[in-house]
Amino acid sequence: MHAKDILIDAFGRIQEEVHATVDGLQPEDLNARPGETANSISWLVWHLTRVQDDHVADAAGTEQVWLTGDWSKRFGLDLPRGDTGYGHTAAKVARVRVESGDLLTGYHDAVHERTLEFIGGLAAKDLERVVDERWDPAVTLGVRLVSVLSDDLQHVGQAAYVRGLVQRA
Repeated sequence: MHAKDILIDAFGRIQEEVHATVDGLQPEDLNARPGETANSISWLVWHLTRVQDDHVADAAGTEQVWLTGDWSKRFGLDLPRGDTGYGHTAAKVARVRVESGDLLTGYHDAVHERTLEFIGGLAAKDLERVVDERWDPAVTLGVRLVSVLSDDLQHVGQAAYVRGLVQRA
């Protein structure tokens, strides 16, 4: 098995978990926050997808799906167009609300497809390419993709936990 096959499998598992977490929920459940400063399912899924979109587009040298697919307009959030949710305050988290789980999964699926297209075209040596020199050591493409996977897995797990809390309430 090649490294890119492992990455493709891992991103596929995130997509499965996003769907499992969102499917069947009403907007009030998706937007519910278990506490004043807690994240909603909507914010968590939107954020993990925005980070994946942002980081993969940067590494691939392409535009983000958020911008090219008009997802920014579809979501209609009261946030800057390029916002990924990084460093959001509780007030900004509250601005991320959806009227349908299909919006969240649709955007995630579009980003997932773009991610797989990019990873599918990689050779093993491509994973060694430096994509960010602001760190010591510099960040390679392989490390960046694993970082995105780690972030996505944490956030989709948090979203699944919030789903459990919401459904038990």
